[in-house]
Amino acid sequence: MNLLKKLFGSVEETPEEEKKNQQAKDFDVLKYDGVAALKQNAPDYAIKCFTHALELREDGETRDYLVQALIRTNNLPAAYAQLEHLARLEPDNKRVWLCMADVAYMMEDYQAMTDACEKASEIDSEDVYVNYAYAKACIGREDFVNGIALLTKTVNLSKDNPLWEACLLRGQTLLKMGDAESAEHDADRMLEHLGDHEDALMLKARCLEVRGDNENALVYYGKVIDANPFCLDAFRERAELREATGDIQGAKEDRATVEEMTARESLTDSTAEAEENIQQKTEQAYKDVNPFG
Repeated sequence: MNLLKKLFGSVEETPEEEKKNQQAKDFDVLKYDGVAALKQNAPDYAIKCFTHALELREDGETRDYLVQALIRTNNLPAAYAQLEHLARLEPDNKRVWLCMADVAYMMEDYQAMTDACEKASEIDSEDVYVNYAYAKACIGREDFVNGIALLTKTVNLSKDNPLWEACLLRGQTLLKMGDAESAEHDADRMLEHLGDHEDALMLKARCLEVRGDNENALVYYGKVIDANPFCLDAFRERAELREATGDIQGAKEDRATVEEMTARESLTDSTAEAEENIQQKTEQAYKDVNPFG
């Protein structure tokens, strides 16, 4: 009917209809301009676009994009607040609660993470990722017993498609709790299925060292370095173990390597800061040519 009216010009749009249609057009422009800004790595401008778009109309997808942009600018509290808004609109959306848990984890707010995981668990208590996130929240609050229980549930739920991160975290937590033998079982399981996986090798090396098998611990620290020649922790820990076992020269060599790599990292950080300044100028140029800037 509206199309016919426009074609034949029988009825003109009322001011209210015209305003409504213009708002719809403005919303679309702002939303997709924000998406383009995200793709161009201009999150600050994307935030402005999405915020203005949401002032015109509520839209879950746009709010989700806004969360992504806020995370990119490291404005985690604001991202969490937007997710809370989404959760009120979609209380049965498990993905929203999991996103809230992830953002809370980045903020190291483990109680907020626990609360979000509890909501997600109410929706689907058998979801692998819900249980894994819940376990991380427990471990963040130093509730290791429940953390281990949830990680074990996660490992069991993911048997057909293993979530190795859960197996690794369980091993690392068991080692922290002093159960090196059980932790080593997780390391061995990962090595059996994944080969020379850096984190699994590191866990194995630490377990062997705790159990007093220094000779094999040194072998595994060496395997970590073979897998990743830039693993500072492996060089540091091997240096300490070498010194403890009387290999003073080897310890000196490892510490020298650590100092050299640390110096390189500092130089890389300085270069990254300079590149960030260039990025900011690029983002400003993007804003300058945009009519909504």
